[in-house]
Amino acid sequence: MKSASLFAAMLGSLFCLEANAQQVSFKTEFIGNSGYWFLPNGDKPKEKIGDSKGSAIIYQGAVNIPLSTKMNENNRPTAWGVGLSGAYASLGNEKFGGEMVSEIMNLQLGVYHLRPLNGKWSVRAGVGMGVFTPSTDFSKIRFRNVLGSAGVVFIRHLKPNLAVGGGLALNSSLGYPMVFPAVYVNWKHHGKFNVSAELVDGLDVAASYRFNDNLKLSWAFEMNGQMALLEKEGKDVIFSHQYIVTGLRPEVKLGKTGLTASAMVGLNLYRPAAYSDRTLKGMFASNNDYYFSASPYASIGLKWDFKL
Repeated sequence: MKSASLFAAMLGSLFCLEANAQQVSFKTEFIGNSGYWFLPNGDKPKEKIGDSKGSAIIYQGAVNIPLSTKMNENNRPTAWGVGLSGAYASLGNEKFGGEMVSEIMNLQLGVYHLRPLNGKWSVRAGVGMGVFTPSTDFSKIRFRNVLGSAGVVFIRHLKPNLAVGGGLALNSSLGYPMVFPAVYVNWKHHGKFNVSAELVDGLDVAASYRFNDNLKLSWAFEMNGQMALLEKEGKDVIFSHQYIVTGLRPEVKLGKTGLTASAMVGLNLYRPAAYSDRTLKGMFASNNDYYFSASPYASIGLKWDFKL
């Protein structure tokens, strides 16, 4: 998987915010040790990179605060809001012959606007900026570590439980403004058995069974990642870290407090981690196909829906 797929997932961060929800969330993820491989083009077999191996622990948090919300007759909001998110990945790399990023810090701040256009269409727009560094030392942050972004997505409400959309997102991940496609998918089937698919900020697909109002058990498939903008051998490069995981995910609502606790136990199926040149050609270069193989995965999370 190329680093371009990570960019596409991260571009969705401006559009992932629930317009009518005040929400704080935290999540910790554990990815077990596994070997490091290279996948060549064509029919050549994959290659093991010596005795190199690695694990990861990722901490993520987000805050969403709507500044104003007004619902229309179709129960769709016109809203302005602010979102703040952060992620820290500690990569437990072992026996690497060359330089390898051992930690990533991502911080993002965005302002978003959502407005219904008519009974079937809405538009969602956002503008923001972020810091993407291979260190938690704020004194080392430079202009190359900062990325600006903006975008707009037009959303078609096909059914009460199905919305799809597309648009354009602009960011400076290549060192200059570049336009990328932005995709929005939100589908949910409600009942005792639920199915949901969200391609907004990363990918989240889940089939779940709701035992009661407070307990739900899902089989989930998720994709997420982080990246660092840095200088290597005199060139501006991007280090991308992505992971695709699947497993059982129980969710428990803790009374009427607005708190929901969740956990997930399963497998990391595929974890690309590699450098690429900070150019359009570098995004799609075949030398990005370095990855950690399958390994155990677990996560715990807490979400708080509150009212101001």
